Amino acid sequence: MKKSDIKFQISLDEQNVPKEILWDASDKESDGLESTKSISVNVWDNLNQSTLRIDLWTDEMSVVEMKRFYIDVIGGMAQTILTSTGDEFMAEEMKDLCDRMVKHVNEENAKSK
Repeated sequence: MKKSDIKFQISLDEQNVPKEILWDASDKESDGLESTKSISVNVWDNLNQSTLRIDLWTDEMSVVEMKRFYIDVIGGMAQTILTSTGDEFMAEEMKDLCDRMVKHVNEENAKSK
């Protein structure tokens, strides 16, 4: 059986706020740790039948980037739910939500210019 490892290395400041987030994966194309501004990890807890979440971001991540990140996350979940369950309704609802959020962020960005 093939195994894959994923590693996160988080450097925190005095207030335990992430200053640097590095990641690596054994199946990643490039070798070594890479820097990122944000991670979101979700794990299904079988015992409690609920989701455990870890959301971290550095102070270098802008508000616009954060919004884009989560729109992309939801879009990816829409594809996953379609692939894993075949539930087209749920996938389309999630995609429609992403479309509305993209429109909102674009309008917000246009107003600030």
